Amino acid sequence: MAILPLTSPTYPNSSTSIDASVSNRIPLIFRRLHRFQQMDFEVALWQLSYLCLAPKRVYRNVYYHKQTKNTWARDDPAILILLFGCLLVSAMAWSIVYSYNFLDVVKLALVMILRDFLLVGVISATILRLFANKVLLSPSSHSSLTDSSVEWAYAFDVHTNAFFPLYLTLYIAQLFLLPIITKDKWVCLLVGNTLYLAGFAQYIYGVYLGLSALPFLIRAEILLAPLLPLFASYVVSLLGFNIANHALHVYFAS
Repeated sequence: MAILPLTSPTYPNSSTSIDASVSNRIPLIFRRLHRFQQMDFEVALWQLSYLCLAPKRVYRNVYYHKQTKNTWARDDPAILILLFGCLLVSAMAWSIVYSYNFLDVVKLALVMILRDFLLVGVISATILRLFANKVLLSPSSHSSLTDSSVEWAYAFDVHTNAFFPLYLTLYIAQLFLLPIITKDKWVCLLVGNTLYLAGFAQYIYGVYLGLSALPFLIRAEILLAPLLPLFASYVVSLLGFNIANHALHVYFAS
């Protein structure tokens, strides 16, 4: 007489495995955005300050993070929360200048956070990851997968770090210099155009520092190549094209 099984066979839950797979594809830093109690804002403030004073020192911690958590990308979203707060404050300040109402303030804050930072960050991180893994990867890299390719999350970290100096230059300094850079004088044009040169040059240099910190990437100096057309455009603009006036008109006219 055959012995019947007392328990029914179990089958893997496909929906659960699919949900877990989708969740794992989302970078850890985004999955932890709601866990405020676990965020280290003191370290995030330290990183933001040193991104302006000594950015190379920030990337020295990447090696420590890799050794302790086996990933190059940060997993603490505290720096994102601080950046969101900074962009919200700047949106309120710019709204005062342009006499916006409450709904316009909310709209401007969403544009700065969702478009200027997140959307540009997603595009930038995707391009940087593809470019680094195709062009900059060393042939004799480590055997581990996490050691032989640039993570998308780390590329987004690079964008985040490079964005903050640009934010201070074009979202804050430009606000205080607004009465000067909008005047129809060549000296004012020089100040405004130099401000944009400094902002984008800081972003490019920040991207270079971020990717050059990875030991398995070579020829990272290629990432500094955009500085040449940037500076050439700056020199040409000094002939009479006020970048600040045109950029502000396009930005706030929309």
